[in-house]
Amino acid sequence: MYQVDEIYISDEVVNEQFVCDLQKCKGACCVEGDLGAPLEMDELLILEEDLEAIKPFLSSEGLEEIKSQGPFVLDDEGDFSTPTIGGRECAYAIYDENKILKCGIEQAHQAGKTGFQKPISCHLYPIRVQKLKSGESLNYSRWGICEAACTLGKSLQVPIYRFVKEALIRKYGEAWYEALETLVAMYQENQGPKDNSQSS
Repeated sequence: MYQVDEIYISDEVVNEQFVCDLQKCKGACCVEGDLGAPLEMDELLILEEDLEAIKPFLSSEGLEEIKSQGPFVLDDEGDFSTPTIGGRECAYAIYDENKILKCGIEQAHQAGKTGFQKPISCHLYPIRVQKLKSGESLNYSRWGICEAACTLGKSLQVPIYRFVKEALIRKYGEAWYEALETLVAMYQENQGPKDNSQSS
């Protein structure tokens, strides 16, 4: 386990390798599972405020579900997530010409229609964030549908935390990420302590 400030990073996030291979998985993580993408509280307001700007980038089926369920849903455990289409794909996901699922929110962001890139839970995938009494824990969510991503990651020698570098910087800041890089390098070179309480 590694620690930077009050964020605890599992060994798997540092040691396992992963690079999404959309040509093979077709964006299966936007379909599989019991719920849509987990949402943080601040993202709920963003979705409400930017929904009209995002709508032109969504499918008719997705729009119907959002109209019916709302821009987000509350599950039995009190957590918020994106609505789904028939309990399957995320209502914000769209198929491209190659039948690969992509995020309509991200398409709207790339078109300059919203400042919201996509839910941070999607951006961080395959990392899942667990809230602790003090801080957070970052863990690798191992899933069979991502076997091709594991294979590609090993081929390219890209550890998970580097694959999601942009998302980690988005969530915790560049100084935090640089502290993690320094900590990992220190441990790998010297087999030293996996702790860094320096404020980012």
